[in-house]
Amino acid sequence: MTDDPDDPDDRPLARVHAHLAATADLPLDPTANRWLGEATAVARDVADGDAPRAAVETRVEQLRMLLSHVEGTGHPEGDAHVAAARDLLDSFDLD
Repeated sequence: MTDDPDDPDDRPLARVHAHLAATADLPLDPTANRWLGEATAVARDVADGDAPRAAVETRVEQLRMLLSHVEGTGHPEGDAHVAAARDLLDSFDLD
């Protein structure tokens, strides 16, 4: 990480979106895939870092809820991306 807020790789929600988007082309469990599709769209809404704080707070909570429904993707790479997205969300500081 570069500690540069203008660098997309340094914005936690951009990284969440990247992990979720990376699951799109994987052969996943259909139920997990639906939840991940919705989560990817939600993360895209705030990935650029320009959303108001209230929107970010709402979207982070929505992402946590959506990902709570994904018990497994049926693909090891998909599982790794979901775990990484969850870790980023767990460390996301809304204070």
